[in-house]
Amino acid sequence: MSHKVKFINTNQSAFFATTRKRVELYFKENNLSKNGNGLMWTKAVFFLAGFLSLYLLILSGWFGVWAMLGLAVLLGAFAAFIGFNVCHDAIHGSFSQNSRVNKGLSYFFYLIGANPYLWNISHNIVHHTYTNIPGHDEDIEVAPGLIRLDESEKVNRVQRYQHLYAFWLYGLASLSWVLRKDYVKFFQKSIGQHRAKHPKKEYFNLFFYKILHYFLFIGVPVLVLHLSWWQAALGFLAMHLAEGVVMGLVFQLAHVVEGTDFPVPNEQGNVEEAWAEHQMRTTANFAPKSAVASFLLGGLNRQIEHHLFPKVCHVHYPAVAAIVRKTAAEFDLPYLESPTFFAALQSHYRTLRRFGKEAYREQARSMALVS
Repeated sequence: MSHKVKFINTNQSAFFATTRKRVELYFKENNLSKNGNGLMWTKAVFFLAGFLSLYLLILSGWFGVWAMLGLAVLLGAFAAFIGFNVCHDAIHGSFSQNSRVNKGLSYFFYLIGANPYLWNISHNIVHHTYTNIPGHDEDIEVAPGLIRLDESEKVNRVQRYQHLYAFWLYGLASLSWVLRKDYVKFFQKSIGQHRAKHPKKEYFNLFFYKILHYFLFIGVPVLVLHLSWWQAALGFLAMHLAEGVVMGLVFQLAHVVEGTDFPVPNEQGNVEEAWAEHQMRTTANFAPKSAVASFLLGGLNRQIEHHLFPKVCHVHYPAVAAIVRKTAAEFDLPYLESPTFFAALQSHYRTLRRFGKEAYREQARSMALVS
């Protein structure tokens, strides 16, 4: 990264000013808090209790090998749901008006193997600012060299098949996160454009809670169930593969589908549009009418509203969405949305193919014409 990215077209800021004013009015007229309500707390209790119950059932030793493996997979899915429904809002500061409650709930991120301090930097600060900008948004750098989402990157032979193997790589997302990613991010010079001198306590938190996670999900099963290390490791692997698939698909379907942009700053590092307009062009919703998706995914099926209003709890997104959609139409801005999860999945597949196989064909055709 040779330049710091700046959004310079302030003429479009009227869209966000209008949208924000209308959203503020909605909460005021309905006498509502922007933070969580009874539904939010019900969801938090449900997913945390479900996770604990599955963990205890595994440690009970009442089940056979295959049932235990199935419980590990479910445990991984519930870990992702805790991340979506509890930690995500808490780290954004939108779960509760009380900052201590938010901080306390964010600590459940450690339980599922992630680091809330690093997530706040890489997601809240970097990703939410530089969404889908290659070389700056690390959230779209799933597997450099294997997954291509940058028009300026020369496509290689392997990437021709990324629409086939990318989904399998998503399963490794959580495993990479818990074993490698947080360590790498912590000790690299910068995360995106953000340079931070980490507080000393974060060095302790990084290693202590990682070790605690390994102990809880590998060490304890070995001690309680008298498993061999490789059997416990297999359950650990199954849990994180399930967590990775759920997390990977949800985040990819929000930004890597047909219609979303991957803008490249000019030589001066400028993106010639306002930040809010940039969010509208790089973010997409899916399954907006699905009660199941809304309940399980913590509002992340409505990423447009989340990116514009990250400090608003996700239980309010359906009402906010109506305002954003109406205002976007007035300002002639896109509002990208897939009607169902499977429609978004198909769109993501076609996008991977466009950046991989189709780009490779075009590259080969251009080289043939030159020669």
